[in-house]
Amino acid sequence: MGDLKEAGAEALPAGDAARGRLSLLPQGESEEPSAQGSALFLGGNEVKSRAVVKYSSAPPRTAFARLEEKTDLKLPPANWLRESARLGPAGTTILGNSKKSKPFSSFGMAYDFIDSVGNDVDVVSDSENIKKLLKIPYSKSHVSMAVHRIGRTLLLDELDIQELFMRSSQTGDWTWLKEFYQRLIDQKWQRKKKSKEHWYQKAILSKFLYYSINGDGAAQPVPSAADPQGSSSPDQTHDREGASWPAPFEVPSSVSEDPSASNQESEPFEPSYIVGHVASAPKEQNLTTLFNDGENSQGLKNDFVRNILWTFEDIHMLVGSNMPIFGGGRYPAVSLRLRDNNKPINVLTGIDYWLDNLICNVPELVMCFHVNGIVQKYEMIKTEEIPNLENSNFSTKVIKDIAQNILSFLKSNCTKEGHTYWLFKASGSDIVKLYDLTTLCEETEDKYQNPFTMPVAILLYKVACNMMVKKNQNKKHYGTIRTLLLNCVKLLDKGRHPQIIASANYMLSELFQLDEPKKEESSDSPLNENSDESYSEEEEEEELPDSDDNGAYGTRSAPSEDSKAVAIIKSVGELSVPEKYKSIHQIRPSCAFPVCHDIEERCRMVLSYVLEGLKSVDSSIKKESDLPAADPNTPIPLKYEDESTRGGPEGLEKQMALFLDKMGSLQKGNYSSQSGMIPGSWQHKMKLQLILKSSKAYYVLSDAAMSLQKYGRALRYIKLALQSHDTYCCLCTNMLSEVLLFLSQYLTLCGDIQLMLAQNANNRAAHLEEFNYQTKEDQEILHSLHRESSCQGFAWATDLSTDLESQLSVSCKCYEAANEILQFSDLKSQNPGHYVQVLKRMGNVRNEIGVFYMNQAAALQSERVVSKSVSAAEQHLWKKSFSCFEKGIHNFESIDDATNAALLLCNTGRLMRICAQAHCGAGDEFKREFSPEEGLYYNKAVDYYLKALRSLGAREIHPTVWDSVNWELSTTYFTMATLQQDYAPLSRKAQEQIEKEVSEAMMKSLKYCDVDSVSARQPLCQYRAATIHHRLASMYHSCLRNQVGDEHLRKQHRVLADLHYSKAVKLFQLLTDAPCELLRVQLERVAFAEFQMTSQNSNVGKLKTLSGALDIMVRTKHAFHLIKKELMEELDQPKSDETAPAADSSPSLNREEVIKLLSIFESRLSFLLLQSIKLLSSTKKKTSPCSNTEEDGVLKTNKHIYSQLLRATANRSATLLERIDVVGHLLDQLARSSGGSGGGALQ
Repeated sequence: MGDLKEAGAEALPAGDAARGRLSLLPQGESEEPSAQGSALFLGGNEVKSRAVVKYSSAPPRTAFARLEEKTDLKLPPANWLRESARLGPAGTTILGNSKKSKPFSSFGMAYDFIDSVGNDVDVVSDSENIKKLLKIPYSKSHVSMAVHRIGRTLLLDELDIQELFMRSSQTGDWTWLKEFYQRLIDQKWQRKKKSKEHWYQKAILSKFLYYSINGDGAAQPVPSAADPQGSSSPDQTHDREGASWPAPFEVPSSVSEDPSASNQESEPFEPSYIVGHVASAPKEQNLTTLFNDGENSQGLKNDFVRNILWTFEDIHMLVGSNMPIFGGGRYPAVSLRLRDNNKPINVLTGIDYWLDNLICNVPELVMCFHVNGIVQKYEMIKTEEIPNLENSNFSTKVIKDIAQNILSFLKSNCTKEGHTYWLFKASGSDIVKLYDLTTLCEETEDKYQNPFTMPVAILLYKVACNMMVKKNQNKKHYGTIRTLLLNCVKLLDKGRHPQIIASANYMLSELFQLDEPKKEESSDSPLNENSDESYSEEEEEEELPDSDDNGAYGTRSAPSEDSKAVAIIKSVGELSVPEKYKSIHQIRPSCAFPVCHDIEERCRMVLSYVLEGLKSVDSSIKKESDLPAADPNTPIPLKYEDESTRGGPEGLEKQMALFLDKMGSLQKGNYSSQSGMIPGSWQHKMKLQLILKSSKAYYVLSDAAMSLQKYGRALRYIKLALQSHDTYCCLCTNMLSEVLLFLSQYLTLCGDIQLMLAQNANNRAAHLEEFNYQTKEDQEILHSLHRESSCQGFAWATDLSTDLESQLSVSCKCYEAANEILQFSDLKSQNPGHYVQVLKRMGNVRNEIGVFYMNQAAALQSERVVSKSVSAAEQHLWKKSFSCFEKGIHNFESIDDATNAALLLCNTGRLMRICAQAHCGAGDEFKREFSPEEGLYYNKAVDYYLKALRSLGAREIHPTVWDSVNWELSTTYFTMATLQQDYAPLSRKAQEQIEKEVSEAMMKSLKYCDVDSVSARQPLCQYRAATIHHRLASMYHSCLRNQVGDEHLRKQHRVLADLHYSKAVKLFQLLTDAPCELLRVQLERVAFAEFQMTSQNSNVGKLKTLSGALDIMVRTKHAFHLIKKELMEELDQPKSDETAPAADSSPSLNREEVIKLLSIFESRLSFLLLQSIKLLSSTKKKTSPCSNTEEDGVLKTNKHIYSQLLRATANRSATLLERIDVVGHLLDQLARSSGGSGGGALQ
């Protein structure tokens, strides 16, 4: 060490002098020469230390003035006690005047660096407190500190007992602590006064520092730091703003704050947050009202010249320091100290100097020695040499162990977040005690007497806010945020701090996501994981270890009066033992986010927080007596109205018009509140967000109930959602488009529920019971809503009606209202998916209503006795049904939904057919003809079915719908042709024209009847096609019989009749359930052959025709086989089943028809055999006997079959089965004869 003439460093950028802004230094840029920290190697023991300046308001460093030898420090310099940016508060606070009055210095830093609190930093404190803790084993001085835990961070503040008790005697605060202190610790407490020597040394040091910044002794004003606006000179700034640092001790501490503190904007955090979809919390200007209970006078400001992130070994600390640092020339940075040459440096002083330099990352110390205030000399000491100074030897390794042990001791025992702990060591004592002041305070009458309560609560709130605004925040931290907010609310008095409580409850509700996909909570969900930064939320007792090896808690051996202590260090010497207090109580993972097993539980959690928030807001607006009396415990009735009182669907039109007027007024920003809230106030903003949150929660609950088919419950929840939204509309001054979208979604869901209620009318009683049920929580939320609005804006949509028509109408109106809302702003284009869903639902419900009216019309028609005219009621129902279908078709076409549009066109076609059927009942049944009205409506039906096919375009788009429309179209043509054929309008049209129209209609029906595609409808199509061919064949057969002349036309009819008979037979043979139809067609073919035979003259021609007819008879064997099979199955069924046939069995055989057809068959077979025998016999007589042996065989066989047939028909006692067996046997013989003869046959 040698004399030092001048020390200094390069000038670095100055921070903002005014506290109006925090100046955050970029990484790597610091006031210090090395922001990367330093590793010091002292005596072979390595101590890792790294210091990074996070904020500095110091001006650029300049060299200190070296005082001339023999300078008398007892004489004040001209600039003494004047404001100095270079000294900061050191020049004045070194006299002990203002620091003592600021017990919340760590909170000021925590507010400014909110990102670090609870997560990255272990300790936040003043450097003086850090030094005092690390000197505990070396010092006999008393230690009194307040300790608070926020997450994994401990906040340490000096708790000046003497200062607080002096204040207690004046204000009455802290009386409980004073009594406790006197009772357990120092029964004869009295304020200890400082000695004159103490004040003398303080004054000498202060004068020395002022001399060092202005060496010539002139009273020159010292330039202040840069003006934040950069528009005024330093002198002007000084004069205008007053003191930038706390004033001399004569000035009361309450006015020593920086004037700019009131509008300080903390850069790391601004307590406005956006969570979910909407801005929610109070803005900065509102949050300042939270500190009006005296906190500003208690130092809730960051008054340090620099804030440093100091890493000492593995301990991360955010430290505030006011130590002046000088520099310039060859030396980067030095600290300046004054020592009495007659007094050697002791260990405590050495530790002080060493820690100050480590914290501020200053590599060298300049010491000025004096004797009785007369300057003697200067010496420079390197920081790493300080532990080895004479009379000041100490081990840096021990200091490291002390730091780790103290941190572990505090972290292990300060476990309850929000509690104020008191670390106390009496003067001259070796015992360190830790008390839980919050628990002690709660034993008094007023638990809010603890002045730390409010700052701690606000810090918890701000840390939670900060975590909420982080866009990349992982959900695993939700448990931490929830715990922060719950502890914040637990600390606050609901009557005194409604704003923070309301805001905290809103944030708690935002933690539970309501818009997540509907799925079961999985075990690996991040919400179910414990947070790495978890910590206890409830007041759970720490499990204290029994062995002193884990930490000297000393509760067993402690004196009885120490029973109030949470933990005790029995001897300060233990702090020097490495890992004596190894932190086995790391932050416990006990604040996992609650697992919600289903959506309903999650929503109920949200609503519980919303309710607490609403209560806080309501309690701050007006007293209950100022409002209309309403008991929150009395359920607000949710009664359904009978349709007669509500005015029916027609009354809905008026209610809808009122609703749309209201929605239009919302766009203009109309505001109406019954409670008298002021628009723009925090109560107004907060209640809006809470109400919106409740409406979302009820909407999700309703949606969940809907998926469970609990439609009554779903309607109750959507009613509450719409009541919440109605209140929101009354309070809102500027309706957001996003909120309008919510309303559209609510009304859409309400429409869905009303539709499902209409379709599940058989369970109406259970739905009504669910609808009328109400929880106390819902009642209280409704009570809060009724303070602002009548909540009747959506009553038309949410009543549970007993009338099906009304429910369908309400459902439709809900969709219409949802669609109207989308038209108000640009929501339609912004949310195309929702818009399509609304129109699709609207089209669907209009289809339901159309079908409802159509079925009513059909019921009226079936009840109508034979009448000559259609009733007006029927026609009215047709019009209503048609209108609904038409609007529904327009809805689907507007969103290019071809499939659904086709289905509605198909239903419209069905309505036209019902109209046609209504006109067919008029007139006498015997004189009835196919009327023009029938033809008109059937043709209209055909038009709608063809439009449906055009809408679909091709079968590939939707095969099922395509096939359905084709079938309906085929049915329409077939019905129209059948009616024209059966009830020919001969009074209006010629026979030939009617036959032509029937033929065309039948062929068109055949065209749209798909017999080839394999499907469930294929047998129906085959039967339809077979029936069409049969009818056409019968028609041509009839024409042939009745027609005279025009041989060409007769021949054409003959060919067509034969063709259609053949096709009908082929199709009927494919079916197993139409044997009678097959038999009838075959018999008609035989009759057709007989008719042809009458016009033939030659025996050869007649014989050929007869042979063909007999061949047709043989082919009827398949029909008789099917009939026999069905008769056998009927006989095999048990008698008990005869009365109740299986539901899926085919229609039972019509015995009467079978007997009738069998009799006709027997007579025609007998006739054909007789004619055949006659013709063959006459042919044989004309030719030689040996000329044709085959004909002889046929003749013989026919005679034999004929004789058997005569005997069988003569037996009147034979059963149906026996007769069928005989016929089958005869047909077998006839088949063998026909096959052997090789005769021609008609195909």
